[in-house]
Order: sequence, then structure tokens, then C-alpha cells
Amino acid sequence: MRWYTKYLEAYNVPFNEAPEEAKEYVRERLKKLYTEVDKATSTSADVDVVSVVAIAHNEENRILACLWSLCDNVVDVPCEIMVVNNNSTDSTENVLQQLGVRYHNEKKKGPGHARNCGLDNAVGKYYLCIDSDTLYPSTYIRTMVSALKEKNVVCAYGLWSFLPQEGYSRSKMVVYEFLRDIYLRLQNIKRPELNVRGMVFAVKTKEALQERFRTDIIRGEDGSLALALKPYGKLRFVTSRKARPMTGYGTVGANGGFYGALKARAKKAFSSLTSLFHTQSHYEDEADNLL
Repeated sequence: MRWYTKYLEAYNVPFNEAPEEAKEYVRERLKKLYTEVDKATSTSADVDVVSVVAIAHNEENRILACLWSLCDNVVDVPCEIMVVNNNSTDSTENVLQQLGVRYHNEKKKGPGHARNCGLDNAVGKYYLCIDSDTLYPSTYIRTMVSALKEKNVVCAYGLWSFLPQEGYSRSKMVVYEFLRDIYLRLQNIKRPELNVRGMVFAVKTKEALQERFRTDIIRGEDGSLALALKPYGKLRFVTSRKARPMTGYGTVGANGGFYGALKARAKKAFSSLTSLFHTQSHYEDEADNLL
């Protein structure tokens, strides 16, 4: 059985139909984590607390599975798990209340606004960005925090895989991910900021608060922050499977299925091949990405 299999019992499942034992486990685990965080922060303002912050927009059927996977993480430091409810119009907030999650409502819609809300309310020295439609292995938090603790590292980011889905066999996706990862490893040599995705992104909170996430763009707020953080230290690419989450298909499906996605990525890779070998400190905003 793959590590993420059990969480699929609550993924894309109406909350009232999800396993009751999973809900109770999340409630109890969160209580324990919050007690440890409160005790640590009341003792010292400089304790190594990690804030794991999920942003959620209309995630009532997936947020339980995500939190379940996060609660299964084995952590070495006090860990707060927080959710930013980003202008949801479904029952996301009600689900959060039933699970006893510490959360904040951000009425301004957009990942930049949501992640900044998390930054403003985080108590941790380390800030891990989480997407609510994504499942995380039990070693994720510890691996990302370990990377942030390395000398001169200011942020860390990693790779991700896709959950099984009808029309996308796991064997096909392994091929897709393998080719994509080769390209990302090449891109990481000179343009690491382009590899950053919010679902697998961790930063030092103090430095992130100095620069903050952009709120004037539709996508790319994560890579833009990584670029802005370069003067503060190193960007660390975490390629270990210990920090490799599983997520939905998103942009893969938008490209017309598996073969459409493969063709689109190959075309993009070849068109930008020469740019991989040149560092860039500034990127022009595309008109269709501006808010």
C-alpha cells in the first residue's frame, strides 16, 4: 500500500461521509500540537516553532485528507497547523470549526493574500506553505525544516507527484514526472526561483515578512518571493522523496489530458532551453497574469 492510500478515503469525499475515526484523530492530534506550541511560545519567543499553513478556497471535500496527512507527520519541534480560509463560498469554514483547526478568514481572494495572512499570524520561526488539495508524507515537515536549518539557507522548495485519477494511470504519470523533473533539475542550476511551487515551499518567517508574497498577480507569488529572498541567503532545492507530496492534476488536465500535457511541456521546454543557462534577476509580468 502506498503511503497516501489511506488518505484517499477522505479525499474528494463530502465531509459528512468521511471516516469518523479520521476526524477524531485530527481533532485530538491538533489539540496535542497546539498545547505543545502554546507551552513553547509562552516560555521563549525564540523557540524553534514551525508554522504549517494551509490556504483553502472551497476545499470542504479535501481539507480533512490534507490535515490528516499533516497530523501524521513526525516532528522534532513544536508545530502549529493553521488554515487560512480564503473567501470560501462552500462549507470550508464549518469543516474547520468541526475539526478544531486554528484558522483565519482572508476575504481578499488570491494565494498572495492568503499566504500573507498566514505570515502575519504565524508564531513559528519557520513557515511551511501548504495547499489544501495536497497530501503530505509523514517525513515532509521534518525534511523541509531540516533544509531551512542548513547554513545560509533562507527558503526551501521541492518536487511533487500526482494522485491517481481516471484517465491518468500511475505508470503514465511516472513517465511524465520523470521527464518534468529532469527539466526542473536543469532549470534549478541558474533559475531556481522558477521551480518554486506554493504547495512545496518553506521559508524563514522573519525574512519572508520583510518581502511578503505579491498580491497583484494571479499566479507566481511563490516564485516571486523566492526571487526576492535571494539577497538573504540560499534557495535550497529538496529532491528527496521524504518531502514529495501528492496533489491533484490541475494544470495537467487543463492541457487536454496526459498526451496534451506531455506535448505542452515538451514544447515549452525546447522553446526555453537556452534560457536555462542564464541567471535572471528580474522577470517582466505577463498582462494576463496581472490582477
